[in-house]
Amino acid sequence: MFTLALLTWFSLTSMPSSLPPSISLEIRVRANSNDRATERHDMVVQQIRRRDVTNPLVLSAMETVPRHRFVPNDASLQSLAYADTPLPIDKGQTISQPYIVAYMTESLQLPPNARVLEIGTGSGYQAAILAEIANKVYSVEIISELATKSRQLLNELGYNNVHVRMGDGYGGWPEEAPFDGIIVTAAPDHIPPALVEQLAEGARLVIPVGEASQAITIVTKQSAGSTSEVTLPVRFVPMTGKATR
Repeated sequence: MFTLALLTWFSLTSMPSSLPPSISLEIRVRANSNDRATERHDMVVQQIRRRDVTNPLVLSAMETVPRHRFVPNDASLQSLAYADTPLPIDKGQTISQPYIVAYMTESLQLPPNARVLEIGTGSGYQAAILAEIANKVYSVEIISELATKSRQLLNELGYNNVHVRMGDGYGGWPEEAPFDGIIVTAAPDHIPPALVEQLAEGARLVIPVGEASQAITIVTKQSAGSTSEVTLPVRFVPMTGKATR
């Protein structure tokens, strides 16, 4: 359920006219990622860096992962693979806007050798971005067809550090907890308690929360309790399964 609509309020017209200082990126070549490299570079420069995403690991991942491989093989969609917009995938889901993927990934503030949980594998694109940065990525997808397809594609691209399973992500993946970060790509109307419980101390949960009105919420787990911060307004599909009960 890797789904998200474009942020209408944060348009290209709101960007500064000049770019921040150039950031040197170490690009690790991923299998089959060389094609359309210029488009990925332009995506990073025009959509992401100028919106104040500055983490060099995140920028490198965005420039490395071949987003077009996670977009359906349809000419009209392939032409928009690196555009500043979400795109439809199978089963009524979408692949998120590149800026939002970068923003949520940076918001995790992952430590070195991180173990990350993703709820909502969808196309597998967000998992691939995380895999470029983290040591291990665990991803849960409630739609069996998407879980199977994304697992196959991630394996094909060489992301052997991503573990995908089909299931209801509301309860997380307790067998592999604690995690150094958790990212959720569907919106519940509340923060699932199990996800906070499965965070390591000091780790962050980045999750869209709300129904008619949604916003990215960042929960940080501390020994004395958790803190939360509401950031960007967004539009994700609702989280299904136990989140609706």
